[in-house]
Amino acid sequence: MNSKEDPNTRQASYSGDSYIERFPEQQKITKRNVITSENEPSSFIEKVLWLLSVVLMVITFPISIFLCLVILQEYQRAVILRLGRLRPGKARGPGMIFILPCIDTYTKVDLRTASFDVPPQEILTKDSVTISVDAVVYYRISQPLDAVLQVVDPRDATQMLAMTTLRNVSGTHMLMELLTTKEMLSKQIEWVLDSATEPWGVRVERVEIKEIYMPDQLQRAMAVEQEAAREAKAKVAAAQGERDAVKALKEAADIMESNPIALQLRYLQTLNTIANTNTKAYVFPFPVDIIKKVFK
Repeated sequence: MNSKEDPNTRQASYSGDSYIERFPEQQKITKRNVITSENEPSSFIEKVLWLLSVVLMVITFPISIFLCLVILQEYQRAVILRLGRLRPGKARGPGMIFILPCIDTYTKVDLRTASFDVPPQEILTKDSVTISVDAVVYYRISQPLDAVLQVVDPRDATQMLAMTTLRNVSGTHMLMELLTTKEMLSKQIEWVLDSATEPWGVRVERVEIKEIYMPDQLQRAMAVEQEAAREAKAKVAAAQGERDAVKALKEAADIMESNPIALQLRYLQTLNTIANTNTKAYVFPFPVDIIKKVFK
């Protein structure tokens, strides 16, 4: 089996909000040894049946050769049982394998990566919001013997486990965590699935969260909330702009007050601006310093 990533490394990468930290009792499932009867001595009846099968193959030769030779592709392996017992050795293939008629049965195992869709699962999040989450799981058979001897249907068992794991892991998160950290959620589900399916000879390579479905009322409420937040930010920005403008005007007024020439230049600039426009009315500003002298 291919070497797996150290669970301690995975736990450290998701520290602070990981599924493992939330549930310390979830530990790596140790792969159990496959107990078979391949090394047990054959009984007398089995030896007799084996001899009869060989005689039948010789009598019906060369027709029997088409039943005894099986060709496996590069991505296929065969688990052979002889009279219900596993034949000594590992899984056969690829290439040509030899089986005896009547007493040998074999199961082909595909080693290529396969995938299946996890149907949308109704989930109650940690903050009591009902949503639906679906995903896609990519897996492959890493140990053909375990896939045949330890589980009836590896694909169906992995799919059922993926559905329950998706509900359990997603239910430990808040809604906003699910919406913003899909990748972390996918990694947590992948770790749990890979740990549980290892004794079955199944390696979960990747889990991807496809979509998170929320009720229409919740979507509208979140949209209104975000719109209100944006409007509040816009009002705050406008108020800050007005405050900065008032400060700039105050600084300009202080400068003009300290130097009357500057105020006169501002009057002339205003007159120049008015004269450049197509208008018949002209406004002449009255100097403020003259009013001050009158009222002194």
